[in-house]
Amino acid sequence: NTVMSPTTKKAVADFTTKFPNTTMVTYDPISSSALLEANEASFGEAVVPDYHFDKADVIVAIDADFLGTWISPVEYAAKYIKNRKVTDIKKPKMSRHIQVETHMSLTGSNADNRVLVKPSEMGAAVVALYNEVAALNGGTRVSGPSLDAEKTAKFKKVAAELNAAKGTSLVVCGTNNIGEQILVNGINAMLGNYGKTLDFGRASMQRQGMDKSIQGLVREMNGGQVDAVFFMDGANPGFDLPNAAAFQTALAKVGLKVSFSGTPTETTMLCDYVLPTHHNLESWGDVEPKRGQYSLIQPTIQPLFKTRQSEETLLRWSMPEAFDATAEQPYLDYLKKHWEMAIFPAQTKYATFQSFWDSALFAGVFEVPVTEMEVPTFAGNASNAASKVRKPAANSELEVVFFETVNMGAGQYASNPWLIEMPDPVARTSWGNYLAIPVKGEGGNTFKTINNLNKREIYGEADIVEVTVGDTPQDITAVRQFGQAQGTVGIALGYGRETTGKVGRAVGDKVGINTYPWLSIDGNGNTQYYASTVSVSKSKKVEQEFACVQYHHTMGVTARDENGETIMSESTGKPLNVGEKTSMTLGAGYQGGIVDRSIIYKAHVDELEHLKEHIHHQREHAQELNSKTLYPYDEYSKEIYSQGHHWAMHIDLNACIGCGACQVACVAENNVPVVGKREVARHHEMTWLRIDRYFYGDYENPNVVYQPMMCQHCDNAPCENVCPVAATNHSSEGLNQMAYNRCIGTRYCANNCPYKVRRFNWLDYTTADIFPMNEPELAAGEDIPYGADNLTRMVLNPDVTVRSRGVIEKCSFCVQRIQEGKLTAKRESRRLEDNDVKTACQTACPTGAIVFGDRNNKKGAVASKMDNPLNYLVLEEINVQSGVNYTAKLNNRAENLDV
Repeated sequence: NTVMSPTTKKAVADFTTKFPNTTMVTYDPISSSALLEANEASFGEAVVPDYHFDKADVIVAIDADFLGTWISPVEYAAKYIKNRKVTDIKKPKMSRHIQVETHMSLTGSNADNRVLVKPSEMGAAVVALYNEVAALNGGTRVSGPSLDAEKTAKFKKVAAELNAAKGTSLVVCGTNNIGEQILVNGINAMLGNYGKTLDFGRASMQRQGMDKSIQGLVREMNGGQVDAVFFMDGANPGFDLPNAAAFQTALAKVGLKVSFSGTPTETTMLCDYVLPTHHNLESWGDVEPKRGQYSLIQPTIQPLFKTRQSEETLLRWSMPEAFDATAEQPYLDYLKKHWEMAIFPAQTKYATFQSFWDSALFAGVFEVPVTEMEVPTFAGNASNAASKVRKPAANSELEVVFFETVNMGAGQYASNPWLIEMPDPVARTSWGNYLAIPVKGEGGNTFKTINNLNKREIYGEADIVEVTVGDTPQDITAVRQFGQAQGTVGIALGYGRETTGKVGRAVGDKVGINTYPWLSIDGNGNTQYYASTVSVSKSKKVEQEFACVQYHHTMGVTARDENGETIMSESTGKPLNVGEKTSMTLGAGYQGGIVDRSIIYKAHVDELEHLKEHIHHQREHAQELNSKTLYPYDEYSKEIYSQGHHWAMHIDLNACIGCGACQVACVAENNVPVVGKREVARHHEMTWLRIDRYFYGDYENPNVVYQPMMCQHCDNAPCENVCPVAATNHSSEGLNQMAYNRCIGTRYCANNCPYKVRRFNWLDYTTADIFPMNEPELAAGEDIPYGADNLTRMVLNPDVTVRSRGVIEKCSFCVQRIQEGKLTAKRESRRLEDNDVKTACQTACPTGAIVFGDRNNKKGAVASKMDNPLNYLVLEEINVQSGVNYTAKLNNRAENLDV
């Protein structure tokens, strides 16, 4: 796959010098080759531009999940959110984001508006947008496929939004069709965006693969033209190609097949030899993710096994002059020599290479000043490009779109239990890929053939249907999905791996189904991620272990009609503001009603004054309700907290994109166990932090709010006074603590928690019960239980207790990090500062949505967030005095796009 390391490329080049009949074939399983080809045709460079989402006032993304999976989502999310956070309440400013897609992607769920089109109509959508922008700028229209009148009218309005922000707009496209990509380049050129919201100065190196290259290799292997194939670590074409079966057949005709993979894959099983490379944490290396920006990779541990870095293997075979096989660390020596020859000569700031190397190694990154580049001139042939876009499928009642998820990617994470169990942010499902079925406003389904899907998902049951694409049928569990375009279904890629090694065997090989065989290749040789020939059967049977966390751990959200009768009671995907009339709900299918609990507050950015008044009114109402209390909070706070720390957290819902990075970071930091599909289906997942997903607005095409929910560390905590053994108590620093050794598992605290954030450890998921005996004595042929061997236990954080079964556990605000910060400050004889302590979720968040610190430090980061008039406490009316503040969710929706 894409190699971003300059030194790895140098090692391959040296190998090629020794063996000149060598060709390096690069492909990406989720391909952007059409984008590369389009940029080469338009500007002479086959690279991905540098997108400046932070400089864009209007963003239009066409089938590009740039916040979730497309090219560089962490980078894009950090930039994107700069124009989404509202910092000036009096003069609010917020970018407008319009998403054009079929399936509700993570990016689409964060958009202000979504324009839904079928996958085969995506080319017609690009043509429509191009023509409308051309008409507004005196350009020439192109001839191509067309949309119906309603959708064409929407793209006319989208073009008007873009044109009103010329030079500060941005159009990105994730399709793998060269014609569509060239037209998008033309749109950005007409809008004057090049040199402003996108340029090539810091071009991205994160996608370099060409689909034509790997398909050419298949033809050459079939023709007997290939004597040997070496697979770099990560490349798995025996699984992730549309024609993987054809690749496997062709590979069998090659005399020598060698894999450098460090883990078993479908491709390694086809090789004659496997020479496993070091793990990343055992390796030296470098990376150039963007032009002129370098990062050094340093090993943190010695190699655990007798592995060898793949680059060193190539160098030992080729023995170039710059490689010293007798050096203590041969590849490190080679890496330094390459930097000395290729990068150091231009560095006049340093007297010696060693001083330059030490500086770069200390910082971890090094940046070459960007060369001033002229604004590129668009040289693409728009008319020819319009003839190459995909055409709407004629007489197609149903189409399917294939997409990448944030947790599984292209399948490379199939051996990572943390990610397998992480719920998909939008569908809230885990342990597999599921068929996303759109819903209609009446609560029914989009297809007559499957409109009788059972409604027992809340009980861990869901219907299994047969999906046939082309001539290939597969069974898959179906799930209703708001925001899925009518007349379409969606399925995630990357699942169905059959070779994932020991970890895969432990979690269960073949999680989900493999959808790669359903992909196709267009006339230009590029992989296409949709199919227009698909059928879905009626329900065949019911899956009894439906792993969807949507209905788990409810906070008791209710909606009542005018007579005060409860008409809806579930936890997530709910209507919003207290007192607000609802337009949709999720799950039971009821519509209408009034929400009577403060879970989420939201508003249009133009309605901030009304929202401020609403929040203020609700706070006054909550204080009125709680004027009489057993807890003298003000006195308690004054006497205790003013003398020390008062730890608190602030979460900006405008900055939270729902990516789940915080959840996985919490699992890794705090030794949170993975429980498996069956236990998830039984509501027994153990995550200390969950991300609740709420829909609001239009029933078929709603907007979304994501809300990270962890222990709120209430100062009037209802869990504390019901524990019969005082296992849960309150610290003098405002922390809700758990004494695991004292807990006897009554679960009274979990029952009394209004936020439902406490987890009962039902089973010995981490084999903690056998820790004293370390690795158990085994009978002949008996396997060590997964998690009981010393290697697997290396994943555990030694600073956090590993809980045995039968106890309650929950978020601790990463108390181990608080203690570490205190000790650091003590050693340095200074006051503890906010920056000394950062929770795992805070450090992992790509958008800075989570801020943690000492509320008593008035100059600290978290204290500065507490005065925002858009802040609120979840369930403030029950007076538990939560330690987590949330900022209300805002959108910049263009209402005219709904017409």
